[in-house]
Amino acid sequence: MTTYTTDTFFNGRIQVRQNRGGYRFSIDAILLASQAAPRPEDNVIDLGAGCGIISLILAYRHPGLTVYAVEVQAELARLARANVKDNQLHDRITVLDADMKTLKPDMTAGPVDLVVCNPPYRRPDSGRINPNHQRAVARHELKANLQDVIASTRRMLKTTGRFVTIYTAERTADILCQMRADSLEPKYIRTIHSDARSEAKLVLVEGTKGGNPGLKIAPPLILYEENGDYTDEVQRMFEP
Repeated sequence: MTTYTTDTFFNGRIQVRQNRGGYRFSIDAILLASQAAPRPEDNVIDLGAGCGIISLILAYRHPGLTVYAVEVQAELARLARANVKDNQLHDRITVLDADMKTLKPDMTAGPVDLVVCNPPYRRPDSGRINPNHQRAVARHELKANLQDVIASTRRMLKTTGRFVTIYTAERTADILCQMRADSLEPKYIRTIHSDARSEAKLVLVEGTKGGNPGLKIAPPLILYEENGDYTDEVQRMFEP
């Protein structure tokens, strides 16, 4: 029997149910939702939406958005739909039970302004595959690989539309090369560090479809103070 937990955000204004034993979102999703910075009336796709956490945060913070949460795993898509309903955001978020590789612009009323994605970081032959299927698909490229993510993004974005993602630092070269090869010009990188002395484990990356060359490297994002608390910048990401 599947059991769920409920987490709250923004002083209880968003409630998110998750499968206790399946895939559970991490701080990566919070960082990505903060970085996305959509314009007020943007149409947005959340690729690999999971339980819908990124879509929920974006729709709550930016009431004018139209968000399409795309999730290939049926159980997670049902959970995302339930979370959308529970938070009364069904007028802003549409959950699509779909494989990103089959997405077409007519499924989202045309090309969109922004695509966000927290993709699986690991190749299928890299490391141990988690025996829990939900977790395995989220961590390893079993349902979609980096090329699929970038190709789907390019297909669904308007020209000059933005792609915002979070990825493992060790594969930074892979994602930048793949983006440029598919006409998603890399425009922004920010490295993410556990503390001020640690090497980067993750990177935030932005690109523009059909954009001109020119890459900004932002100051590093530090997650934790020496006492283990979140830094002020990260703490603000959890506030309404």
